[in-house]
Amino acid sequence: MSTYPCINIHLDKITENTQNMVGVCKACNVSPTGVTKLACAYPEVGQAILNGGIKILSDSRISNLKKIRHLDAVTMLLRLPALSEISDVIKYADISLNSEAKTLEALSEEAVKQDKLHKVILMHDLGDLREGSFYDEETLALSRKAIELPGIELVGLGTNLACYGGVEPTAENQTRLVDLAKQIETELDIKLQYISGASSAGLNLLLDGELPKEINQLRLGASLMMGIGLNDDPVPDTRQDTFTLTAEIIEIKIKPSVPVNSTALDAFGNKPEFIDRGLRKRAICAIGKQDVDISEITPVDKDIIVIGGSSDHLILDIDYCKKPYEIGSLVEFELTYGAVLQCMTSEYVCKHFV
Repeated sequence: MSTYPCINIHLDKITENTQNMVGVCKACNVSPTGVTKLACAYPEVGQAILNGGIKILSDSRISNLKKIRHLDAVTMLLRLPALSEISDVIKYADISLNSEAKTLEALSEEAVKQDKLHKVILMHDLGDLREGSFYDEETLALSRKAIELPGIELVGLGTNLACYGGVEPTAENQTRLVDLAKQIETELDIKLQYISGASSAGLNLLLDGELPKEINQLRLGASLMMGIGLNDDPVPDTRQDTFTLTAEIIEIKIKPSVPVNSTALDAFGNKPEFIDRGLRKRAICAIGKQDVDISEITPVDKDIIVIGGSSDHLILDIDYCKKPYEIGSLVEFELTYGAVLQCMTSEYVCKHFV
């Protein structure tokens, strides 16, 4: 594989962010899990998170948990288990999030078969309308079911917010989760190990002292790896310069800024629009929309203008640049969460661990 394009992953900065977040959480008796899905669970990133003091690594995909199973960590599956992957869930995940009785039954049967005790956290929907039972009685009924099944142990209650429906974690909805957890504990005469309140989107509550004291788990990914929380706002005392993208220039030409007689749709079925800036010095980089959404990357050199691109090409306006770019020069870009996810997923983008 060629060296470029490449995404640069600064492991020491991820460890630093993790240490800071673990410290903040510990002061509030919260035990965070480290979510590795942004980095596709590359073991190097998982180890960087563990080096920061995290004990549980979590991911949405079993294929990712397989990559980090050898690390010294408890593993948790974030996406509800599919019936087709139950065997691997028991084999590679110590804990899973669940909302269906049929799935619990399958986990129970497979756990007994593999002679394991698999831990489950039940998910309750507080209005974001992704996974989880929406009605309290459904979750209560599921908890009754869970404690009857051999091979699995009910260890917690959780919820997901701000991922699909944009519902912000609040003291009110977190208190609703706590109240339901207490109801489960009272009715079933058990003590839940985890009340898993939110993702990095819930850090504002924690930092403002508004997170109910009973919430003892947050699932942190973006805050550890990118230093961002709700609405992608920076989290205090964290680094945001943890990932950068480097692409190589393969052409530099002076050309008009508007195509000649443009009437057709582009390769993605869109009608392109152009700003007439006259003749401009333009550079093409060897990366394209197949690798990353080019609207989600920002040149570190603020004199560069991203004009557009195609599947395999990124077109830049470098006319105002003070730096003397030439063929083979490297251009560095800052990335949004979505851009990092795409670059980490793309097999065409080299992963460079710094």
